[in-house]
Order: sequence, then structure tokens, then C-alpha cells
Amino acid sequence: MPISPLVFSTLSLPEAEQYEAWRTYFRPVFDLCPSGDGPTRGFEAESTTWAAGGAIFGHVRAPKLHSVRDTRRIRRDPTDHWVIVVGRRETRLTLSEGGVLVPAGRSFVVSLADPIESEREADDRLHLYLPRDRFGALAPELDRVRGEMVDGPLGQLLADYLRMLGDALPGLAAPERNKLGTAIQAMVAACVAPTAERLSDTGGQIDLTRLERVRQVIRRRLHSATLTPAALCREVGMSRSQLYRLLEGEGGVIRYIQRHRLRAVHAALSNPAEERPISLLAEACGFYEPSTFSRTFRREFGVTPSDLRAASRAGEAPGGTWKPSMGADFRSLSDCLRAF
Repeated sequence: MPISPLVFSTLSLPEAEQYEAWRTYFRPVFDLCPSGDGPTRGFEAESTTWAAGGAIFGHVRAPKLHSVRDTRRIRRDPTDHWVIVVGRRETRLTLSEGGVLVPAGRSFVVSLADPIESEREADDRLHLYLPRDRFGALAPELDRVRGEMVDGPLGQLLADYLRMLGDALPGLAAPERNKLGTAIQAMVAACVAPTAERLSDTGGQIDLTRLERVRQVIRRRLHSATLTPAALCREVGMSRSQLYRLLEGEGGVIRYIQRHRLRAVHAALSNPAEERPISLLAEACGFYEPSTFSRTFRREFGVTPSDLRAASRAGEAPGGTWKPSMGADFRSLSDCLRAF
């Protein structure tokens, strides 16, 4: 089993070869074509795939697409994994039972054992593949919801969970990733077929997923003077008691918000390319009293904002970021799925 992510990218290819390389990689699982009369040149796309305890987690960025998995392809490639998908753009699905329009950010379940056709705009999507021979205990629940969205708060929770997995996997060592199967199975079961026992078994994961939702809201509203505990409750859909219980171990709600604001300013001041005055950086992160901000920042990090900026500018700029290139480990998505 691969211990590092498998990356397939067209970014390093000549424009004239990008689309056909991407299409070839996804055959025979899917046949891909640009939606409508879209171009077949300049097709910059990237797929990163991780092993996750028997599950397979994929992150795909690609232009507008129309994909088809029909009975002929199912016969040629009998991969029958379930797939839970979350995209940032609306997706139109055509199944044997009819059409489904999936809104952005919603989780939906399909089975590669079924004919399926999808059409979407350029998107950044997460895929959780669940092989039947590894997750057979979920067969009744997943077969019941295949071709459907997972609705309600638990559906949103499942979408948040996939986003959290995507953020966490690059930082996990292979032994930690290999232990994820049981946790993934419990979380999926709790969201697609909730029972009191299942919700109890996944309580820790549910809290982590809710905490991630809170983080996202705080990051979006760092600048807002009206980001209060009450406002946070409304945005994340929690009661006051739920929110306070969730953040009790983090020092409380107010402290948790303040810490995220301070870390955002710290990150900006650590960037030598950031030219905005310290006062504007502080205001952008919700600190409107300069003296209070300076004292709070020094208490948190043991250094003043101006000293941190000076040290950052005197040091070396961060090194270049890692950019995946055209992967040659596997010739197709089918090979990739079988490797895991």
C-alpha cells in the first residue's frame, strides 16, 4: 500500500496534451468530456489520493466537466466502491431513477456499481471511496442512500467531516492513517443511519467536526466586531450550552475567538511580504484598540508585534512551496483504486 499520496497532475504538460492525459487517467472508470462545447486545450487539473485505513480519500481540482459511467464501463471495470462526494459547486446527477441537483457543499452518495452521469462547473471536490470488501458492514445503509444527498444537520456534519479529513491527512504519518478505517466507518454510519448508540460511539468525532465548523466561521469573521458567542451559536447551528461545552477545554468561547485572532495577526506579521501597518492588520483581525491589542499579543506570544515584524523582515523568506507534478506511479484512476 502506498505510504505517500498519489498525485496525478496535468500542470506540467503542454496545453495540447493536458485534457487527453486527464481523460485517459480516469478511463475506464469514467469517460470524461468538457461540458457542452468547452475547449479540450489548457485543461489544468490535479488529483491527490490518500490511503485512509481501507478507505480512499481523493481531492480533485478540475475545470468544467461532464462524466459518464455507463453499463459498458461497469463491465470493463467492475470497481463497485461507494463514493461520498462534497463539491464547492453545484452538481447535476443523472441516475437510472432520474435526475438529482446537488447544491454546493452538500454530501451525496453514489455507487460505482450503478450507471451514473454528472455535470458540473469547474470545481474543487472531495471524494471518499469506500470499498465494499472493507466496508461491507455499511452495505444496507449506503445502498439505501446511494444516488441521494445526505440531508439535514447530519448531512452537513458528514460534509464537514470530509473537509476535516482533507485538512488532516497531509499531516498524519502512515501508521495514523492506517487506523482511520474504524473511525471513518463509525462516522459514516452515524450520519447516514443515525441511532443513539452510533451517535454515542462517534461523539468524539462529532465534536471534532463541530469544532472545525466553529473554526471556519471564526476565520471568515475575524474582522467582525459583532462576532460574539451568540452570533457564533447562530452561524454554526448550536445552542449556547452546546457551544460552551464544546469549547470548555479550549479556555471558553471568548478566549477561543481571541486566540484565533491573535494567531492570524501573528501569521501576517511573520510574512516578510506583508506591508500593511500593524494597526490595520490588528483591525482586520478584530482588534480595534491598539494598546489593548499590543498587551494581549505580547502576553500570548512573549514578543511585541513590532519586534516580531522586525525579526521576520531580518530573517530569510520562507522556502518555495511544494508543487505536485505529473504522477507516473499509476496510469489510471482504476489502477490507483486497486492499489489501495
